[in-house]
Amino acid sequence: MTETYADLALARRLERCEASANSAMIESRARLQPQSGAAWIDRNGTYAMFDGTLSPLTQTFGFGLFHDANDADLDVIEQFFASRGAAVYHEVSPLAGVETMNVLSRRGYAPAELTSVMYGSIAPSDSPSSVQARVIAAGEEGLWSEVSARGWSEHPELHDFLLDIGRVSAGSRGNACFLAEENGRAIGTGALFVHDGVALLAGASTIPEARRHGAQRALLEARLRYAREQGCEMAMMCALPGSASQRNGERQGFRIAYTRIKWGRVSVT
Repeated sequence: MTETYADLALARRLERCEASANSAMIESRARLQPQSGAAWIDRNGTYAMFDGTLSPLTQTFGFGLFHDANDADLDVIEQFFASRGAAVYHEVSPLAGVETMNVLSRRGYAPAELTSVMYGSIAPSDSPSSVQARVIAAGEEGLWSEVSARGWSEHPELHDFLLDIGRVSAGSRGNACFLAEENGRAIGTGALFVHDGVALLAGASTIPEARRHGAQRALLEARLRYAREQGCEMAMMCALPGSASQRNGERQGFRIAYTRIKWGRVSVT
């Protein structure tokens, strides 16, 4: 990867990649479940997405990053969510500037979540492992969703939701889903979305009894090889600050580009 700096240009590429991945999932939901009302709009570079009132995909990306933050844009975006009975959340890069934060504060928003946005090389290391990873074949979308959901078995209350969003993800345009297998048994999942030379790594999950067997390393290397074949220049991932996921990313050479803030205003008018 050529030398890349954590500046406005990089932030725009990373945020647009994740926004494009999420908007593709919204389109997948609308196609698979037309009754869901899933929809998204682009307002001066801000992608506002609705996937249901409880979905983590229901939020915006890019506010203040592609166009100066202003009340007129927020009026349109807030109406988009209010008309669907949804709370309003904005994922905002610090590269959008202090004035963007001031606009949100004046409108009654407050920080609700932090995310480490990370980027790194797409060169895989090809470490020897008994675990193999591959892109799923046609007809394996259900298997991928089931294995992905099993990786979160510590949260049984999320099982049905994870199965559902897994199917949506597996049917999403431009999203490549990967399975990790040990002795022919599927033990882990990962996904990759490509946009403008950036590969977004997501969907990481390993079933509890197969953890520490190398599934996620195998998935990472397989996805990076795939990204290189697609002509990508860099990969990105997102993690909770200070989490094991962030540490794993840093061990693989990923660098923190910035800490993103999710701003929320839960009242619905």
